[in-house]
Amino acid sequence: MALGQDQESVPFLEQAAQYGRQIDYSRPASGQIYGFIRDAIVSMQLEPGQLISETALAKKFGVSRTPVREALIKLSNLGFTEVRPQRGTYVSRFSLEQILEARFIREALEVSVVSYLADNPERKVITEAESIIAEQKSAADKDDTLLFQALDDKFHQLLASYTSYQRVAGMIEEEKAHMDRVRNLSLHKSGQYKRVLAQHRAIIRALKSGDVSKAASAMSIHLREVFKVLDTLPAEHPEYFQ
Repeated sequence: MALGQDQESVPFLEQAAQYGRQIDYSRPASGQIYGFIRDAIVSMQLEPGQLISETALAKKFGVSRTPVREALIKLSNLGFTEVRPQRGTYVSRFSLEQILEARFIREALEVSVVSYLADNPERKVITEAESIIAEQKSAADKDDTLLFQALDDKFHQLLASYTSYQRVAGMIEEEKAHMDRVRNLSLHKSGQYKRVLAQHRAIIRALKSGDVSKAASAMSIHLREVFKVLDTLPAEHPEYFQ
């Protein structure tokens, strides 16, 4: 059941409490808290329109409000949260414009990534990618959406890492998250796991062949899958969209 605007997620706060005991206090807490909240937003544990309490999170993490506030500011700058004066910080609702822009940026970057890899073949990236796809298949068989999505991140990050361009992987990760929030709503639908896996395999087959054109086409098809999701989700979940 969807949470109301001003409700907080009890399961999420319980997980935050557990995570808080695992914070490495020798490292800045704000970065660790940012990662945890971001993952909760992308995985839909924190839903669009949901209130995020600085005070409650600080208490559960066992830290002052300062690192929580810093994490929320970073999330706001990336479009994941919004601050409403006199009301608090809320998880941002889906913006069609932001999702489509993220897809456009990702396609520009990731088509370039696979084109580079097809033109500069390296067996190791193929082997590692195939291993990730096998793990994804296992996660799909168990209907483990969170694991499937984590492995999807790993797949795309792996490809980007083999370009040797250090900033590319980070840029893809930021843009990918906006699309993943939407796609996580649809992974349980019939055939979605199968389509993603088939598309990943098509990308790897193209890389194996060394065909730049086929690699670029396979990645474009994969990234345009979000259009199918956006055809139905706004009507099914109007409360999640701006």
